[in-house]
Amino acid sequence: MTVDVSMDQPTSGRRDGHEHVLPARVYWEDTDASGIVYHANYLRFFERGRSDSLRVLGLGQRGLLEAGLAFVVRAMTLDFRKPARLDDAVEIRSSVAQISGATLVMRQRLLRAGDELVTAEVRLACIEPAGRPRRIPRDVAALLATLSPNS
Repeated sequence: MTVDVSMDQPTSGRRDGHEHVLPARVYWEDTDASGIVYHANYLRFFERGRSDSLRVLGLGQRGLLEAGLAFVVRAMTLDFRKPARLDDAVEIRSSVAQISGATLVMRQRLLRAGDELVTAEVRLACIEPAGRPRRIPRDVAALLATLSPNS
């Protein structure tokens, strides 16, 4: 069987020091009638940033589920500083602020041309398939720590 590798594959972003960087674009579906990103849609940008930061570390969501764990959002704080607009090229920057027990805290920023538009602090719980909390496995924690400026 031959695989055609000439097609462009979606990017999972890249590492930049202790941050994961995911480039993105603002589309019509992200905006309200005035062409400004609807506030709830920033959650989608940040979710993609978190998911791809894990993927770049070798911790894809499917693999985590197969290993019997998942990360779910327990709490999130957003700070809306400036709006993103239709057709803006933006980047989502994600880093790890804290790892302890079953808790992972991530800091995320959405930027346009280096200008910080929205920030988020996200508290995630590590759970097992039945939904009960479980400690973050050591090997997973070690990989996550590479996205922490404190490591």
